Amino acid sequence: MQSKTRKPVRFEITETTRLTVERWIKDLEMIGCEYLWPNRVHASPHLLTRQYARIMRDWVLSIGLEPSAYGTHSMRRTKVAQIYKKTGNLRAVQLLLGHTKMDSTVRYLGVDLDDALSLSEGIDL
Repeated sequence: MQSKTRKPVRFEITETTRLTVERWIKDLEMIGCEYLWPNRVHASPHLLTRQYARIMRDWVLSIGLEPSAYGTHSMRRTKVAQIYKKTGNLRAVQLLLGHTKMDSTVRYLGVDLDDALSLSEGIDL
């Protein structure tokens, strides 16, 4: 769910991830749970943003990377930035991010005149 617009945001997952999530949902601990990652500590029924960030930080450390270079938001931004860089398709990025205004997507990616000119130069008519 996009937090600002409250609209659902679609995303893709790999086949391996999908199978793992399917197994997790069928696990006895998950039967009857409303959330895929329930909160086991606090009164909130789902995992909180801070808890997710802590889990991600520990995961990044466990594979020998610098945690300050990776975060929950940077992981989200990296995928769409790569899609834009490879395709120049701002509309696709806008849809993936769940933005209602193209201007928000342009600001989010930091698209500038140089980007637009580079895309333009790559097209021969």
